[in-house]
Amino acid sequence: MTDVLDGVRDHYAATGLTGRLKTALSAFGPEGQRLTPQQLAALDQFHTRGIAATAELARLAGVSAEMSVLDVGSGVGGPARFLASTCGCRVTGVDLSAPFVEAARYLTARTGLSERVSFETASAFELPFDAGRFDVAWLQHVAMNIPDRARLYREIRRVLKVGGRFATYDVVLGGGEPLYPVPWARTSATSFLLSAAATREAVEAAGFRTLVSQDDSEAAKAWVAQLRASGPPPSPNLGVVMGPDFAQLSANLGRNLLEGRLGILTAVFEAAPTAT
Repeated sequence: MTDVLDGVRDHYAATGLTGRLKTALSAFGPEGQRLTPQQLAALDQFHTRGIAATAELARLAGVSAEMSVLDVGSGVGGPARFLASTCGCRVTGVDLSAPFVEAARYLTARTGLSERVSFETASAFELPFDAGRFDVAWLQHVAMNIPDRARLYREIRRVLKVGGRFATYDVVLGGGEPLYPVPWARTSATSFLLSAAATREAVEAAGFRTLVSQDDSEAAKAWVAQLRASGPPPSPNLGVVMGPDFAQLSANLGRNLLEGRLGILTAVFEAAPTAT
């Protein structure tokens, strides 16, 4: 397990990431200029369908201002900042990659959201929080890197209040073997995909009941087609975060989705009372 996590950590090493972000963001103005989460969306919404998928998942999960949200695998913090700015909630992000956490803190300071959004370096298997602390747990395009889903979902259930919501938006296995490299893994050695049905089964076995489950594969295909038609964005994009080969990784993900090898699952679960 340690070797696998080291491989995942290496994939997201992102040496010099904060410096690259500072350079890229100069396109929006000087260092002291405050930015909005929407301006950063091309840089920090590291998942299929981008900020639109984040907004939809927030609506389905019913995220509101009085809630405390845990973003597991928070990356450079795009969804966390979006939730805080649009829903008014407090968000804590955790990520295995220290460079991503450093970058997330920098971007959050640039948006003026540091009082409501914080980040820690931690493993999803050992979340550094007391049981029942959060109202919502959030997981977007993260589980594909997790080798032990049962342990992941049990740990998420542990830190949620009874009746709390677990919102997930992840890549799932479709009708064929995926082609690599992809954004979360350059080989199958650090990719641990499940089907949509197997994902729901694993979540429910960890102490949840399903509230919402929808197949968003067709919406993802439409998004891929639109990106191909429009070409690369004029503003800084995720290649700044993931490196110069990100275009190839993203193209392979698009091909996998269009060919039905992979799909997209959007789901919201409710934390059931734990057995005594």
